[in-house]
Amino acid sequence: MRMHKIPFGDSPRPSFVPPQRLIMGPGPSPAHPRVLAAMAQPTLSHLDPAFQGLMDVVKAGLRAVFATRNDVTFPVSGPGSAAMEMALAMTLSPGDIAVIGRNGVFGARMVEMAKRLGADVRIVDAPWGEALDPDAVAAALRAAGPVKALAFVHAETSTGALSDAQTLAALGKAAGALVIADCVTSLIGSELRIDEWGIDIAFSGSQKCLSGPAGISPLTVSPTGIAAIKARRTKPASWFFDLEEILAYWSAGDGARVYHHTAPIQSIYGLAEALALLTEEGIEAARARHRACGAALKAGLTAMGLDMPVQPGAAMAQLTPVRPPEGLREEDIRALMLSRHGVEFGAGLGPLKGRIFRIGLMGYGAQGAHVTQGLEALDEVLTHLGRGAQGAGAAAASRALDAAA
Repeated sequence: MRMHKIPFGDSPRPSFVPPQRLIMGPGPSPAHPRVLAAMAQPTLSHLDPAFQGLMDVVKAGLRAVFATRNDVTFPVSGPGSAAMEMALAMTLSPGDIAVIGRNGVFGARMVEMAKRLGADVRIVDAPWGEALDPDAVAAALRAAGPVKALAFVHAETSTGALSDAQTLAALGKAAGALVIADCVTSLIGSELRIDEWGIDIAFSGSQKCLSGPAGISPLTVSPTGIAAIKARRTKPASWFFDLEEILAYWSAGDGARVYHHTAPIQSIYGLAEALALLTEEGIEAARARHRACGAALKAGLTAMGLDMPVQPGAAMAQLTPVRPPEGLREEDIRALMLSRHGVEFGAGLGPLKGRIFRIGLMGYGAQGAHVTQGLEALDEVLTHLGRGAQGAGAAAASRALDAAA
């Protein structure tokens, strides 16, 4: 019998070559070249001993960035919304009371997920562009009775508003609730201390300030959270998001791991490299880099006369909403930024669609050179549309970057 080799292809280039872009939107952020190189390494089986060793390295690295000692800390196979659904599905049973903050798209997404799980949801609303009001959250917790969970978005990507996670977590713990925090955009970009603040379940996305690949989502669960999950009256509604099933793969020792699903091997290579880069730079240094770039961007936008509609004191460094000049459409500005300069800004979402564009400086994208390049491109586009600022934005940003150096 004649054997035939399977042709794997020897083409010197892939079938798809993406155009060069400077991504300055709400995510994904540009992946570091070392992350991209790591993802090009040969595939291993998800049960290969070498890969299992890497799993433990990734878990340790994620504990460091979350500032936690939680044993249950690992990347969920799926985007940030998958980790959000896991966090809610493994904690909420039908009839459980959940107090959820809603001040943007992702708070609203939490509300929708919790309702579909059959929870009794008590919503604490805040205007889009503002942080959640701790007094309003405290009042909702008092009025709700026995609350199973308090959930909120730390850094609301749809608006650029940063809520006080430390204060909110303290309110939730005082009410006897599990504290669930969406940290998709805040991890690394903003101060976040899981153990110190008493957050029971937190999740993020590797494609934001971690500078890793899209499609996997770091998650951490406290011992209190694990105890609550084990005490459930019923199994979670989702098989895939049943944490106890997944932990048989992620937390069992070498040789004892039980197959649950095929992990995204190459993406975990990339996450491991992103964590190695953070170790080399230092977590606090990376956070300071995000702060400096965010401050420089805001200085530049202010010098250009552009409005940033976010509550004073609640603006995050890594994501900035910008209102287009009167008479101009934000979609036209974004389209020209992409076609003339290869720079991508993000659109507004929900009620802010058509009213703002969003500029992100996250992970490898949080560089001073990107700040000035983006502002120079924006100035050229606004000049083309009759509203230029004669280089004032990039000049102001450069001064701010020099002062922070």
